[in-house]
Amino acid sequence: KSPSPRQNMPVRYFIMKSSNLQNIDISQQKGIWSTTPSNERKLNGAFWESSVVYLIFSVQGSGCFQGFARMDSAIGCERSQDWGSAGFGGVFKVDWIRKESIPFQFAHHLLNPWNDSKKVQ
Repeated sequence: KSPSPRQNMPVRYFIMKSSNLQNIDISQQKGIWSTTPSNERKLNGAFWESSVVYLIFSVQGSGCFQGFARMDSAIGCERSQDWGSAGFGGVFKVDWIRKESIPFQFAHHLLNPWNDSKKVQ
C-alpha cells in the first residue's frame, strides 16, 4: 500500500466492547463493524484526524480480547441487517489483523492514562 496521506498524524486505539461473540464473528467474516450512534462521532473524528485507528475487540464478561482490527473507512449512514435492530448506527469497514482470544492478564501492564491509569481490558 502507498503511505497514508495522514502519516504524520497520531495513531489512535479504541476498545470495542461487544455484547456477544456472534457480533465479533460477523465482523471477522464480513470485514465490517457497527457501533452505537454515541460512539460514531468519536470514531469518525479519529479516522479523519489520525494516521491509523486500531480497534481492540472484547466481548463483555469474557475476560479476553477477541482480536484487533484497523478501521478502514469512515462510518456511513448505511445500516446492516447483520446485527438486527440492536440500536447500532452506520456500518464501516474493518481489516482484521489478529483473530484470537488473548486473556486480559497478558495486557495488565498496559494502563490507560485517560481512565485514571486503570488496566486496559
